[in-house]
Amino acid sequence: MRFEFLPVDLIADILSELDLESLITISTLSKRLRNIVSDPSLNPWRRPILRVLRSGNYESSLKNLSVRSTVPRQNWIEILSLASPSFLLYEATLPNLTSEEWEECFNRRFLPGWRRWRKDGTWKKTYLKLLHRISHRTETLCTSDEAWTKYIVLNRNGSANELEISSRSFSPLIIFNEMKIQSNLAHLETRIRLVVEFADVRILALGTLNRPRSTLTVNPNAHLFLHPPGIGPLDEVSRRYSVSSPSTLVEDHGVYPMHCLTAAAYTYVPPPQTYVRPSYPLPAPSHANYPYHTPGGGDKRWLGEGEIEEEGLCWVGGLMIIAQLVGPHTHDLSGDWLPLQDLDLVVGPGRNQYASFTWMDLWAIAPWMEERITKKIQGPGLGI
Repeated sequence: MRFEFLPVDLIADILSELDLESLITISTLSKRLRNIVSDPSLNPWRRPILRVLRSGNYESSLKNLSVRSTVPRQNWIEILSLASPSFLLYEATLPNLTSEEWEECFNRRFLPGWRRWRKDGTWKKTYLKLLHRISHRTETLCTSDEAWTKYIVLNRNGSANELEISSRSFSPLIIFNEMKIQSNLAHLETRIRLVVEFADVRILALGTLNRPRSTLTVNPNAHLFLHPPGIGPLDEVSRRYSVSSPSTLVEDHGVYPMHCLTAAAYTYVPPPQTYVRPSYPLPAPSHANYPYHTPGGGDKRWLGEGEIEEEGLCWVGGLMIIAQLVGPHTHDLSGDWLPLQDLDLVVGPGRNQYASFTWMDLWAIAPWMEERITKKIQGPGLGI
């Protein structure tokens, strides 16, 4: 059978395996091929565009893709959601999109709490303004755009505080060391985990691990935040509940912690939970399966098994959740420690700028925590 006699969906599937430059050439060979590649329902452009975005090496053909009438506009939502700020601001020719499409791009790229930056301007103006701010802040130490940085602390009694501090003096290690002193945990090492990464920001969690003598210091919400109930790495649970479906039903009837420290105060029986991969914002390729485990080495939330962490330890004391801006040097190796965990996440070039992390952002990345947190406290204190 000749190529031109194949069904159009099969032709589009074959063309999607080409690189961008070759696909542009193919679109000019005949009227039939032009009609196939320009059909939004077939859209053979999506796969090669995603391959380029995930590689980080943007081809020259991607820069001026918006001027080609054969490329459906919907592909630019993917590009504007995942491409680097410097590419979008200084290299790419941006398309003409509707206000609704710019809003979709904004929601897919930025944390929900960042919607506060939109005041009287259009969604396009707000989107580009935030890209400029991110590009500026990741290359300088300027904090004039955001004088106060907010973060969230999950307490061991089930409550949580949304706190803020001056952006000029915001240092997660110093702040968390003060928390450890107040909780009489200064002798424990600070452990840092990368929860999820997005296009411009990644969410970090700072806590302490210990083998406690009683359950009074154990923080069950810290474990639940990092490890959603019923989800594990490539273990029996993950194989039973396939990650290929975004609406997988996961049931968990466990008890935390699952060893001699169990106590009725920390027992929970959650209802059947449906986990859906978030789209607002859209996770980076390294965490594409979030909240499920993403293979490849970038997702290091699971360093142990079951209800305990590595070496049979439990999370004790408070868990500090922050948002760190991702710059061009954020992923560079910064020392002799293990990559993408502990000090490698906060010490080194490109790791000194942070953004606010609010309740809206917490519900967006961990909606299962909304029913687990017993009291939401604005500011310091016990919320009495």
